Amino acid sequence: MAATSAPEVDENHNPWQRLSSELKYQNPWIRVREDQIINPAGNPGVYGVVSMKNKALGIVPVDEEGNTWLVGQYRYALSEYSWEIPMGGGPIELDILESAQRELREETGLLATHWTNMMRLHTSNSVTDEEGFVFLAQGLTQGEVEPEETEDLRLWKLPLAQAVELVMESRITDAISVAGLLKAARLLGI
Repeated sequence: MAATSAPEVDENHNPWQRLSSELKYQNPWIRVREDQIINPAGNPGVYGVVSMKNKALGIVPVDEEGNTWLVGQYRYALSEYSWEIPMGGGPIELDILESAQRELREETGLLATHWTNMMRLHTSNSVTDEEGFVFLAQGLTQGEVEPEETEDLRLWKLPLAQAVELVMESRITDAISVAGLLKAARLLGI
């Protein structure tokens, strides 16, 4: 099947109308607001939005042998264990690369000499305005792990190709990890 061009769309046209907005909850990481709206069909309604106070940052470290590192931890919100790429949040006002470098060092102890910003993504754009970035980190050296008090992490070094297979088997389900691992494999020809 041949690729077709995207349909003509005015990407600046917003069919939603916000009538009012009320902050319902906030903590150090998120704000939750409830908006009274008029939807695209012209009907009144309500919309809840979760705003993040940090940028989401994921890192796919890849060494010269084609290995990567996954971080395993029990995720409270899911009530299940999750294997993921190293990731975390970076304050919105800070440089995303500096924050990504800090997260990689804290979670894996790895330092990298070469960084590539592979992608910008939105994690669940129907309920949150969270913006994420995923980096490829190469030229790795091992340092000390510095986990935060909320992290009980396990590290798994494995071939990037095997991590991609875990994605394909739905054993890695975190959206940023799935996107990052697949993009890294594509960029590296794996």
